[in-house]
Amino acid sequence: MAQAPETAEFGEWPLKRLMTEVVGTGVKSAEDMTREQATDAMERILAGEPDHTTLGAFWLANRWKHNNSEELAAYADVIAEGVVYAEPDADPVDCGANYDGKGDTAILGAAAGIVAAGAGTPVVVHSGDRVPTQKQDAYKHVLDELGIRTELVPVESAEMVDETGFGFYYQPEFAPLIHALWERRDQMGVRTFVNTVETIANPAKADVHLGSFYHLAFAKKITDTFAKMESQSPHRVVMFQGMEGYDDIRPGYTKVGEWTDGEFTDFEIETPEYGMDFEYEDLEVDPDDVAGDSARLTEEIVAGEREDHFADAVALNAAFRIYAREDADDLDEGLEMARESIASGAAEAVLDDLRAF
Repeated sequence: MAQAPETAEFGEWPLKRLMTEVVGTGVKSAEDMTREQATDAMERILAGEPDHTTLGAFWLANRWKHNNSEELAAYADVIAEGVVYAEPDADPVDCGANYDGKGDTAILGAAAGIVAAGAGTPVVVHSGDRVPTQKQDAYKHVLDELGIRTELVPVESAEMVDETGFGFYYQPEFAPLIHALWERRDQMGVRTFVNTVETIANPAKADVHLGSFYHLAFAKKITDTFAKMESQSPHRVVMFQGMEGYDDIRPGYTKVGEWTDGEFTDFEIETPEYGMDFEYEDLEVDPDDVAGDSARLTEEIVAGEREDHFADAVALNAAFRIYAREDADDLDEGLEMARESIASGAAEAVLDDLRAF
């Protein structure tokens, strides 16, 4: 079958040609794409040019061969061209949790972000609504349960950050071209590189990114991706091993990757040293109501009504947000600030402001 012809709109690399010549030739013989090739591919995908079979094959081939940072940077830069940015006056921490959500443990990021905001560290989170492949509870659903508006246009999200210290950006509004891929992503049945690059879209143009990883090599790949991107250049990226791939630190021995102005370092922490002296299973909630349980925990923790393992986990996660923005010199100081945010009523005041927004 003949290859799709080059058009004035796109470059020389239709997805079928990339499959037959570059990424789809087999696990051992597949090659990485050049930036030009990856850019052409992403432009075609967002324009809806590839048929469903070719797109699915391309996504799967990328999953088999693993994308490198050059390819991810190209994808992210193309996506950035269609993002509606709204930069708040505050310079928040951008929290990039997996959009397809959680199904076992509490979503602690809303509480942690509110506590950090009460301590003076503005925080931004973003997600879609039942994003493939898991389509589980994410930030949006916890905030909905809390009575906080989520279906905001980007300028409203920026105003929310400046008025309350915490802001939510809704993917269908700030990244409509990615949202338009929902059905095709759902048909795949597995995650694709879109699940990775959407977490670094950074709709608030924050100078600090906080994210999570399963293996340290992935954290390094993400920081290398930021370094190679043309659409953004954050000052600092902090990554830790998260529960269920989310931006909630896992209990126990945990690796942390830290990238500041191009310099990457990593270190280990033992979470019991910071109050998280319990197991993963202790943070599980009702799998049929992850968002509801997480919202109830958020309300009780920010009001100072809980002093259990959930409260300890939220305090440490808030400390990471405070530390990531360099509002604290280390996690110990960040932990003190987080606990004072709760004890003083500042965190509860942020939640009240969010509900009133």
